[in-house]
Amino acid sequence: MSAPSKPATPGTEPDRLPRVLRALAVVERLGNALPHPFWLFWILAAILGVTSAGLAAAGVSVVSPADGETVVVQNLLSGAGLAMAVSTAVDNFATFGPMGTIVVVIMGVAIAERTGFLSAAMKVSVSRVPVGWVVFAVAFAGTVSHVASAAAYIILVPLGGLAFRAVGKSPILGVVVAYTSIASGYDASPVPTPNDAIFAGITTEAARIIDPNAYVSPVSNWYFNIGSSLLLAIVITLVTNLVLAKRPDLDADPDADLDDVAGLELSPRDRKALRAALLSGLAAIVLIAVVVLLPSSPLRGEGGSLTESPFLDGIAAIVAVLFALVGIVYGWRSGEITTAGDVPKLMAEGVRQMAPVLVLFFAIAQFLAYFDWTHIGDVIAVNSAEALETSGVPIWAVFLAILALLSVVNVLVTSGSAMWAIAAPVVVPMLMLLDVPAETTQALFRIADSGSTAITPMSPYFIMALGFLQRYRKDAGIGTLASYTLPLAVCMTLAWTALFFAWWALGIPLGPGAPVR
Repeated sequence: MSAPSKPATPGTEPDRLPRVLRALAVVERLGNALPHPFWLFWILAAILGVTSAGLAAAGVSVVSPADGETVVVQNLLSGAGLAMAVSTAVDNFATFGPMGTIVVVIMGVAIAERTGFLSAAMKVSVSRVPVGWVVFAVAFAGTVSHVASAAAYIILVPLGGLAFRAVGKSPILGVVVAYTSIASGYDASPVPTPNDAIFAGITTEAARIIDPNAYVSPVSNWYFNIGSSLLLAIVITLVTNLVLAKRPDLDADPDADLDDVAGLELSPRDRKALRAALLSGLAAIVLIAVVVLLPSSPLRGEGGSLTESPFLDGIAAIVAVLFALVGIVYGWRSGEITTAGDVPKLMAEGVRQMAPVLVLFFAIAQFLAYFDWTHIGDVIAVNSAEALETSGVPIWAVFLAILALLSVVNVLVTSGSAMWAIAAPVVVPMLMLLDVPAETTQALFRIADSGSTAITPMSPYFIMALGFLQRYRKDAGIGTLASYTLPLAVCMTLAWTALFFAWWALGIPLGPGAPVR
């Protein structure tokens, strides 16, 4: 599914976007020059070592706002630094915040995905909807599909083309809407996802530079995510109907091998399995709600608190169990699970799928531990916060600057966990010193990590989406797909940013126990 040498035939829409094509070519060259994220973090660790040696030799220090003690930069290249790196390597990895959480969540999600429950749920969500609602249905399904992580692209993008074709709309537009809703809305989901666990763990590690007792829950942005997913689905619907639907190049090739629309239909057995799974999931949610809402519930915290409680501390395990439950019920009723032994096999397959991420986590965990040990983060955070305070720069301008910078970085570094691991140790403590909660900084990062994803050819899923697009239009190239996704991505980012500032201005909590300011 590689792109043809020419992005489009002469006279097509992409030919009228030479600047976009040149910019994409530059992005592709720069991105290809970057090393794999695993090696990128070791390179950053080496740069950190040299920097720490220079700052330590200069006697750079700062007064910690947490306890008033003087914090001195430590030399990572010293004997003490070497001893620290060697003696803590295993612990750094084993105690890395997202590690346990993401493995637990993935084991549950894997059952739901590999039995076919998630695929069936997506098919139902985009089929049998009125013509006027199909764009919104596909777009909103894209935000919900993030529970399946990368599998969302494989499942929903071709389904988007089928759903649009089924109601007489362009399948090209269906592919574009499905892909963009997943890519540029990747961190907005009404359902807690594995990414929530990863980001919360990294944010917690960064926040502890300032507050050793800091903790950011995987659902700390849940309310904001729900609002974001609805807003983005509406924006996609409006831009698609008012702008993209008026393009003259939406017809599939006359000789295109069109997929069978019947692929959206579920068999009677699968429909019954899906109904049973959804009912079991709903019953479990009701049961959990009843237990949690009891005044004397053991899942409540001290004084009956819900914001600091065993329930929120174990939310990742609860989400995993819910996905496992619906997956098991669906698999049993559909015939995908025939013996009890099938369940741990599916869980193991999910963990194996996460192996590349776990390898990356090893490098990230070491880098964050080195960064914390050198105290360079303290120096940058305190000095940057003091400079911003004395300069009188309004906090909204700081937010915009961070958002713009991270959005540009996201074009080249498409791994959200990798980018956040680099940025969080600097921006989270800095903004905490300006009285901005870590959860708020994480919400801001979500926008930057998502908005530009749909337009960067550095994302492997961009090329995959291009392959699906080429089923309907063989001469489509990188510029073709970018010209479709660019209006959507820009409008989604602008609307999402406006929502963030409205949320901030109104002081609405971002999630359970997570005030926005």
